[in-house]
Amino acid sequence: MGIPDKTPAPVRPRLLIGKINHGLFHACVIVALMASCRTLEKASMHGLSSGYYKFDTGSQTEKVYAEVSEEVVEIHRLIDGTPEQFAYRSLAMKATDSLGVTPFIFRKQSLDIDITSVPLKFRPSVYGVPHQLTSDLNVALYAGWRFDRYKLENRVNPLGKQQRRLSNLGYDIGFFAGPGATPINAATTLDPTTSEYSGMIVQVGLAGFLESNVASFGIAVGFDHLMNRDRNIWIYNRQPWVGFIVGVALN
Repeated sequence: MGIPDKTPAPVRPRLLIGKINHGLFHACVIVALMASCRTLEKASMHGLSSGYYKFDTGSQTEKVYAEVSEEVVEIHRLIDGTPEQFAYRSLAMKATDSLGVTPFIFRKQSLDIDITSVPLKFRPSVYGVPHQLTSDLNVALYAGWRFDRYKLENRVNPLGKQQRRLSNLGYDIGFFAGPGATPINAATTLDPTTSEYSGMIVQVGLAGFLESNVASFGIAVGFDHLMNRDRNIWIYNRQPWVGFIVGVALN
C-alpha cells in the first residue's frame, strides 16, 4: 500500500496575479472614496463662491470680483485687474422686498479636477462577440476646462413674497485616467483560457460633463489596457468603448 502524496497542488500563476491585482485595485478604490468623502463636506465648491466673474446686468457686462456670503453678494469693480476696496453693488441672497425682476448673470471659466467612475460601459461587438454593457468596478482622476453660468433672479413664492433664486449651468470637457477591474475568462479571450479571474486594467479617455453643485455626470469615450500578459488574447484590450461617467469635485 503506497503512501499518499501530500504535496500541495501548484498554484496557477495567472490566477494568483489576478487576485493580487484585484486586492491592489480595492485598496486604490478605498483611498479614492476616502478622498471623495472629504470633498463632500465642501458642498459649495462648485457653487457660486468668491472670485472673479464676468458680471451681466442685462444692460452691460464687465469683469468684477464678487465677494459671496450666505446673506449677500458684494460686487467690486476692477482697477488695473485689482478689486476696489469698497463694493459698488450688493445683491441680497435671501428674501427681499425689491420689485426688481432683472436677472443677474455671473460667468467664469476654471480648471476642474474630479475623482470619477464609469459605472456603465458599452463595448461594441468584436471578434464575433455581441455588444456588451458592463459595470465593472473602476475609478479615475479627471482634469478638464470648466464653464459656469450662475443666474440670480427674483421669484415670487406662494405667499406672494419676493425671493432670490440662484441657478447654475455648468459643463466641461477633459481627460481621465485610472485603474479598474475586468473579468478574464474563456468568453473574453481569443485563445480561450482555463483561468477565470479579475484582471487589473488602466483606463484612459475623453469625457464631457454636465455639472451640479457637487456631483457631475456625462459621457466618456475611452479604452482599457490590461496590465498582464493576457492582454495579447483579451478581446477588449485597447478597444474603444462609450460609457456613462460620474464625478466628485476635488477643487
